[in-house]
Amino acid sequence: MHYTHKLADYAQALSRVMTIADAAEVAGLSWDTVKDIVKERLQRDYGQIGLKGLQRLSIDEIYAGKRRRFYTLVLDLDSGRIVWVAPGRGQTALRGFWRRLRKSRAKVEAVAMDMSGAYWAAVLDNLPKAAVVFDRFHIIKLMNEKLDDLRRALMREAEGAMKLAIKGTRYLLLMRSENLENDQLPKLDKALKLNEPLLQGWYLKEELHLLWEQPSAAAMGRFLRQWCAQAMATGINQLGQMAKTLLKHCSGILNWWDHPINNGQMEGINNKIKTLSRKAYGFRDEDFFILKLLGLHESRYKLVG
Repeated sequence: MHYTHKLADYAQALSRVMTIADAAEVAGLSWDTVKDIVKERLQRDYGQIGLKGLQRLSIDEIYAGKRRRFYTLVLDLDSGRIVWVAPGRGQTALRGFWRRLRKSRAKVEAVAMDMSGAYWAAVLDNLPKAAVVFDRFHIIKLMNEKLDDLRRALMREAEGAMKLAIKGTRYLLLMRSENLENDQLPKLDKALKLNEPLLQGWYLKEELHLLWEQPSAAAMGRFLRQWCAQAMATGINQLGQMAKTLLKHCSGILNWWDHPINNGQMEGINNKIKTLSRKAYGFRDEDFFILKLLGLHESRYKLVG
């Protein structure tokens, strides 16, 4: 189909604030035509993203649905832009990125990630001078998972009044105490008073948040080691596992003091990607899907398609 440059520019502008289907209807064009217009422009703008100025990165994987499965993303934490997308997860999905990064001669200082062994090994191999910073939100999430696992184990063993006290406390246990409403506290207090292991787990969960509030790097290191010693001293399996994980990843956790970065921006992008995936009916073109991810920062509304 033939169309003027002016009409193409109009369709592109519409696609940044509405779905392609809506943009096509407003512009009086077919879905495929608008998609081709948008893809051509995205390829021109994001087909080869410059990497030279990268200094602080975030690496994570996203789940894009049953058909597309997993993608590995690299985010420039300074600009907030996705600079690499590849299908799959782990080291294989990053091979092309490392080649381009070496050619760019970028001087990356720090990389935020979860405690995935695959990404950790890949960064150590390809960016030996960069500091690995394990994401605090993933650490807290793992602690919550351990506490929830302890709660379920105690529920299976509990009887009578103790079982009734624990039942329905999952939300209360995992939420920060400062965010609980006054009328929620009595139920939590009752459950904790009746169950010593649950009290110990909850207390350590609350304490762990203070790790990133220490006044110095040395204080942060002391706090982490003391927390782990306290967790292992409880004799509770889930807390001991958490302590061992933190000690294994100690250097990357403490690197936060010199490089206070995290995957928070990536989590926000994940929410946008979920919306994109839900609205991406007709996105059978994987190259187009990847280009849409690379251009995600330019979307002014969450509803993009």
